[in-house]
Amino acid sequence: MEEKVLEEIQFHQDTVSRDANSPLHLIREKEMEISGRVLAAKKEAEEIVATARKKAVEVIQAAEEEGTRLASAHEKTVLADVQREIEAVGEGAVADTEAINKLVSDRTGKAVQFVSDFVTSI
Repeated sequence: MEEKVLEEIQFHQDTVSRDANSPLHLIREKEMEISGRVLAAKKEAEEIVATARKKAVEVIQAAEEEGTRLASAHEKTVLADVQREIEAVGEGAVADTEAINKLVSDRTGKAVQFVSDFVTSI
């Protein structure tokens, strides 16, 4: 950038010492004007890119936070469902055990009678 400034200073010094209306001078002046515009546009483009990058980082961070929050909420829901299922299976097992114990107690007398009849028939 300093080289460009030095070039402009040299050009203006040369202009003072020569004819300012020559076609080459006018072309050179236009080139310098366009060069200045290009540098300004480049600086503006760099600022736009920097702003876009910052915004992209913010969007990515927000997305990661939202993803973490949603995953945590889903995990809690799934764990609650699993806990309910565990409780339901446990309650079913208790009910089945009670039913089997009742059946065993109802049939114990018949089993004793069967064994007794079998032993006495031998």
